[in-house]
Amino acid sequence: MPSTLNEARIQTVRDHMALECVHDWDAVIDTFAHPRYEMHGSGTVFDGEAQVRGYFDSSRVPFPDLKNEIIAIAADGDTVLVEFWLQGTHLGPLKANGKTYAPTGRTFRIRIAATFEFAPGSDKIICERPYSAPDAKLRALGLL
Repeated sequence: MPSTLNEARIQTVRDHMALECVHDWDAVIDTFAHPRYEMHGSGTVFDGEAQVRGYFDSSRVPFPDLKNEIIAIAADGDTVLVEFWLQGTHLGPLKANGKTYAPTGRTFRIRIAATFEFAPGSDKIICERPYSAPDAKLRALGLL
């Protein structure tokens, strides 16, 4: 059992990321006080449960086996910082840059950083902000 708020927040992020790997979307949603993703690579924002669930569904079409592996994690104030590997196999159509890329069967693995923002005094997430180069997956798949 976490003994401090920072430890509880780190555990929430660990749980959140592990639940994403097994597609337990109800449990992922439960890690949020308010579901919100701000994708800094593309500038897209998914705000509210319906939009976040839509993001989960659409991001798994091209990469149904999408998973993450935490490299480093730390809490600072109301933010948890995470560095991780993101990996998946291109098994469905991938829409990017106004194009649709047919499945290649190739696997990508890219290094990403993310911040998880928490409301003061809470261990529930109010916003996840992944940071990556906009075309990192395309480059890793050899599509650019």
